[in-house]
Amino acid sequence: MAVDMRLPTIRKQVSFSTSALDGKDLVVPGDVITSDTGFMRGHGTYMDDEKLTASVAGEVERVNKLICVRPLKTRFNGEVGDVIVGRITEVQQKRWKVDTNSRLDSVLLLSSVNLPGGELRRRSAEDELTMRDYLLEGDLISAEVQSVFSDGALSLHTRSLKYGKLGQGVLVQLSPSLIKRQKTHFHNLPCGASIILGNNGFVWLYPTPGHQDEEAGGYYTSLEAVSLSDREVISRLRNCLLTLSAHKVLLYDTSVLYCYDSSLPHQIKDILKPEVMEEIVLVTRQKLLEQEG
Repeated sequence: MAVDMRLPTIRKQVSFSTSALDGKDLVVPGDVITSDTGFMRGHGTYMDDEKLTASVAGEVERVNKLICVRPLKTRFNGEVGDVIVGRITEVQQKRWKVDTNSRLDSVLLLSSVNLPGGELRRRSAEDELTMRDYLLEGDLISAEVQSVFSDGALSLHTRSLKYGKLGQGVLVQLSPSLIKRQKTHFHNLPCGASIILGNNGFVWLYPTPGHQDEEAGGYYTSLEAVSLSDREVISRLRNCLLTLSAHKVLLYDTSVLYCYDSSLPHQIKDILKPEVMEEIVLVTRQKLLEQEG
């Protein structure tokens, strides 16, 4: 068995500019946010002796007169329009149960999916009997949050051709708080792979498809062999995501690309070594600061 032994190295002390952290108030449970009674109490706060106090550790967010604390580490709290990557856990009557990294399993109704061929009609008893032909337990899907039930469970839909069953690729499970909200969470990266940054912390890496079969209604998955070069790119991206996550860097297309470019001088298997991770994240953060300005 091969053993990797490394000698201790002197790590450089690097001081970052605090401009990126200006205006961000980090609090822990029990910290007084404000004693001004003119503010409204939001999530993650409570009133104690007429003082607004934090109940969770996280970042203070102010929207007009509403103050809430966004936890740094939490389960996924979905909102309408969020893009998610989930795994089918159960097939029930006219619905699928989906694990989306939230407190409760999400629901994908039979009426909320595209029928193969894009047919527009009412779902019949025959469709209900063939549900397992569409999605089975263990299948991975990309979907969008359609609504939120009163108990906090999410209702999903896959009515667009960009959503549906996922084929060959790699799933990386990260913290939902590290995913940056953007207009689009589907990115074709110039390095030769594509990425779906799910708001729920599930990130899907897959080879960029050559063409999309619109007749399949989102259920066609290619089972062709993935080339070695594509597998190497996906493996490098996966290690880059784990590196950024370990150092609490926000994940979006630009940060992932900068991290990928910074990791190119190193072998894929060496990226997750602590000293290499620090070096890659240092270069990535520097590029992000230069881009911001």
